[in-house]
Parts: sequence; structure tokens; C-alpha cells
Amino acid sequence: MLHVLAVLAAAMLFGTTGTSQALGPEGTTPLSIGAVRLVLGGTALAVIAFLLARRHHRRSIPIGAPPRPRLARSSLGLMVLTGACLALYQPLFFLGTARNGVAVGTVIALGSAPILAGLLEWALTRRIPSGTWMSATGFATIGVILLGFGGVSTVARGSGTDLLGILGSVGAGASFAVIANAQRRLLDGGWDPFTVVGAMGASSAAISALALPFVDLRWLTTPAGFVLALWLGLATISIAYVMFTWGLNGLTAATAATLTLGEPLTASILGITVLGERLSLLAIAGLVVLAAGLALLAWGSRSSRDPAPYALEG
Repeated sequence: MLHVLAVLAAAMLFGTTGTSQALGPEGTTPLSIGAVRLVLGGTALAVIAFLLARRHHRRSIPIGAPPRPRLARSSLGLMVLTGACLALYQPLFFLGTARNGVAVGTVIALGSAPILAGLLEWALTRRIPSGTWMSATGFATIGVILLGFGGVSTVARGSGTDLLGILGSVGAGASFAVIANAQRRLLDGGWDPFTVVGAMGASSAAISALALPFVDLRWLTTPAGFVLALWLGLATISIAYVMFTWGLNGLTAATAATLTLGEPLTASILGITVLGERLSLLAIAGLVVLAAGLALLAWGSRSSRDPAPYALEG
């Protein structure tokens, strides 16, 4: 259950991202916020995670743990892939929330992630998700659909969804699904979770730094912009991803991705209470069904991993 709670706590931090952006200063863009967030947060994440990895490795030696795996070309490629996907996730996610609102944009992004993660995991490992995962994801998906089509709108903006915003949110969900599966493969290959998340932070910070000369950063010089950058970088990247990756060490990628549906739940609540976004009765029902799916998955995730991969005949 500690793995479940860690992923849920990370999801709650993730859920503050869209609201933080909406409360930020004028002049921000999805690309500029995403780049600054990862340069700051990814760097701090790498430092924290690598220190924890060193401590973890030293404590593992006395109990006869196997040596740390070699950094082969395939492992390095997966580490860089997680950083690239995290860098891609940022502007796509902020594009979705900017065009369709925090609640809808977050719901679409994280609602698509568990389905894509489960399908990708099955394609890569032939691991059939458990019945609990299928039931819980079914509940959560119904909740996402109800919430997405339940008439979410802001006070200043009319209801309805923007196609470009939907594509951005789905793209963010796909990026997250790739991250979850790539990290799962690294963990299965013997890498400790802190080295995995540290490599993701370092590579994402390096990739995002390339975009800084091409974006307007004047908003960062304001007090509100500075606070926004600190929160998005340290809380929603450094702390959240350390907890998420540690939790992933005891769960499948599909289960962890479904648990992170706590993010749209948190984002929707903040959208209502802080940003004044309105939810219809249908959308409120979606939140209830989504919460039920999360509760079912948390109860069914008491075992450390799902059954072993199913070997297809032929």
C-alpha cells in the first residue's frame, strides 16, 4: 500500500499544475512554462535522485544485492527517451489546459494515459493486465468521459472543447504512457528507481535548456512568475517524480498510470474551488465514478505486482 500511496500523493502534486499555470502572470506560453519548469525541476530532480540512488546502493551491498547493471546502449536510450517524453509532455499538457480549461485538459491527458499505458505494456511485454486493473480502469474511464462531456466551463470562457487542445492533451497522455513503460523496463533490468528518475530529470533538463533562448522569459522576473517556477519545478517535478518512480517500483505501468487519475480529480476540485470552473451534475457524477475506480484499484493493488506476463502460443 505504500507504493499506492506514493503514486497517489504524486498525482495530487501533478494535479496542481494546471491551476498554478492559470494563476501565473501574463505573458506565459506553454513552451516557456514547460521549459523553465523542467530546467529547474529536472536539475533538482537529478541531484536529489542521484543522491538517493547512491545511498540506496551503499545500503544494498551488505545484504548481498546484485551489482548495479552496466550502462548499455539500450539502457541509456531508454533513459534519454524518458527525458525526451517528459520534455514533450510539458507544452502539450499546458496547451490542452490553456485551450480547454484546467479540468477538461487534465482529464483528457491523464484519462488517456492508463489506456495507452496498458496497451503499450501488453504490446511490449505480453503482460495481460489483471482483472482488478481492467475493472478499475473501466470505472475511471467512465468517470473521465462523464467529466469531459459534463459541461465543464470557466466563468470567463464558454463551454465546449477545442480540437487542438484535445490533441495536445492526448499527446501528453501518450508521452506519459511511454515514460511509465520505459521506466518499468529499466526497473525490471535491475536499475534502482532513483537512478531511473534521476536520469529522466537530467536528460529532460538538458533538452529543455535548448528551448530557453527561443522563448520569452520576462514573466520569470516578476514575483508571481518566480513563485510559479519554483512550485512547478520543485514540487510538481522534483518531489512528485521521486515519489512516483519509487511507487512504480512495486506496481505495473498500467496500475501506476491508472492511479495517477488522482491528478484530474485534484485538478477538477481546484478548478471548481479556486478558478471558478463550473461542473454540471453529469460532471460531478463523473468525479464520483472516477474516485470509485481509484478506490477499487488501491484495494486491488495490495500485491506488489500483477501476474507474470502471459506467453502467447505460436
